[in-house]
Amino acid sequence: MNSSPLPNGKPASDNQSWNSSGSEEDLDTDPGPHGATAEFGGVLSKWTNYIHGWQDRWVVLKNNTLSYYKSQDEREYGCRGSLCLSKAVITPHEFDECRLDISVNDSVWYLRALDPEHRNQWIDSIEQHRAESGYGSESSLRRHGSMLSLTSATSGYSATSTSSFKKGHSLREKLAEMETFRDILCRQVDTLQKYFDACADAVSKDELQRDKIVEDDEDDFPTTRSDGEFLHNHNGSREKLFQSLSTKGINGIDFKGEAITFKATTAGILATLSHCIDLMMKREDSWQRRLDKETEKRRRIEEAYKTALSELKKKSHFGGPDYEEGPNSLINEDEFFDAVEAALDRQDKIEEQTHTEKSRVHRPSPMPSADVYSTMGTHRFAEKVEEMVQSHMTYSLQDVGGDANWQLVVEEGEMKVYRREVEENGIVLDPLKATHAVKGVTGHEVCHYFWDTNVRNDWETTVENFNIVETLSDNAIIVYQTHKRVWPASQRDVLYLSAIRKILANNENDPDTWIVCNFSVDHDNAQPSSRCVRAKINIAMICQTLVSPPEGDRAISRDNILCKITYVANVNPGGWAPASVLRAVAKREYPKFLKRFTSYVQEKTAGKPILF
Repeated sequence: MNSSPLPNGKPASDNQSWNSSGSEEDLDTDPGPHGATAEFGGVLSKWTNYIHGWQDRWVVLKNNTLSYYKSQDEREYGCRGSLCLSKAVITPHEFDECRLDISVNDSVWYLRALDPEHRNQWIDSIEQHRAESGYGSESSLRRHGSMLSLTSATSGYSATSTSSFKKGHSLREKLAEMETFRDILCRQVDTLQKYFDACADAVSKDELQRDKIVEDDEDDFPTTRSDGEFLHNHNGSREKLFQSLSTKGINGIDFKGEAITFKATTAGILATLSHCIDLMMKREDSWQRRLDKETEKRRRIEEAYKTALSELKKKSHFGGPDYEEGPNSLINEDEFFDAVEAALDRQDKIEEQTHTEKSRVHRPSPMPSADVYSTMGTHRFAEKVEEMVQSHMTYSLQDVGGDANWQLVVEEGEMKVYRREVEENGIVLDPLKATHAVKGVTGHEVCHYFWDTNVRNDWETTVENFNIVETLSDNAIIVYQTHKRVWPASQRDVLYLSAIRKILANNENDPDTWIVCNFSVDHDNAQPSSRCVRAKINIAMICQTLVSPPEGDRAISRDNILCKITYVANVNPGGWAPASVLRAVAKREYPKFLKRFTSYVQEKTAGKPILF
């Protein structure tokens, strides 16, 4: 991370203006004086994926948005990703003091600062930026109905219930109105009934009076009504009086019966409506009880969801860096082992296909004479090289018996692999020793191919890339190499000095010894990378050539030579990984490496002059 939070190298002052005009949520926020926005930027390591791990990126905090670029020089090409901070959750890692996780819904950024101080500086800057941009203000809540969606969803049921109660209350009001109308209609019917009763009485009196008039004036024509009006027809015959008020016409409609029927009908309608309202109220009570149960169930589910979400944010998303190796890894040992085994199996299949489909074309570099390797050379690591060579000659060639407590873990023909179980601070440091005998090759040839970087990629399948940091002499170089990542283990790199030597025998009966020493060193041009775990190694390939005399005067052929190999390896993996996994991988990979490498040397030296 850059030591200065701003691109111009000036620290952010307390009176600088921060706003968030770049997000929809805060369009009403005051942009500050002259519309300027403060900017906070620097280098952070960002988790990319399992292949590339942590990568340095230029991260910028501006306009309520966190953006990142591949580098500061590539800002003009646009950012590679951005997060709006309004709804982001910033979580400092529980164990890694340099790491912070920023998540928005399902999107999570895993970031690492150079040290805890810079991480806290970033967290403070983000929180200050969000606070000054108006995030969480009352106006922001008013502007966004989505912020109230949870409350609305929760209170929606109660709103529906209230609406139903209002609807029931309205029906009762309508019922009261209908009862009022019923009373009015009943009074009207009673009035009409009285009117029609009076009419019927009047008609009866008129009939009596008519009969009397007819009897008195039977012979007189034209006749007159009591009011003096003459009644006659067109043919001069007399006509029955009061025909329009005949008993048949008056009594043809039973107005009283109709009134009773109307009253009964309206009473039935009102009773039915009342019954319907009762049923609706009972049904509403039933639904209300069910609603209460569903509301309680929803509340419990929401609480469980919030708890699970909180735990998930603490643990981060599966597949993130929290599932890498480490004492606090979220993946257990069995899953770790299965994942490593599956990854190694895939690498083996790829290697087999590559070897089958493509024949390796290699032009071997000329092998220097043995005299070149007999001297130590003059360089600043010369004494250290001599010390390591003498140590391996003294201790590595000793037998595995005695108090060394070597355990035989693999035996395949001439090859035997031994191991001593050693742990330091919970990290497996098991020293390994293997012995092997290979026909048809010499110790010089085996050590040359093991040391020569020109052929390294032909037989080494675990190395991703390497480069020579410095050439110290003709027989000593410093090499930096990274190994292929095997998830969930972190990617490893190693910086080591590699030296090849020939040790002359003390007497004529003993064979000369060839040795390649690879041991870790420090160098200014190869500092530890943030995306790799730096491993420490101390490895030696020690070879002696045994020659069986040919029959007669025949020249020595490859059938007469045998290379006795002693391979020792002390490796500190650097990071924490389950001990069972490290030991299982070592038991699997070291024998495969020896078989693969010695077969490669036999293949490359077949048919060529013997190099002692």
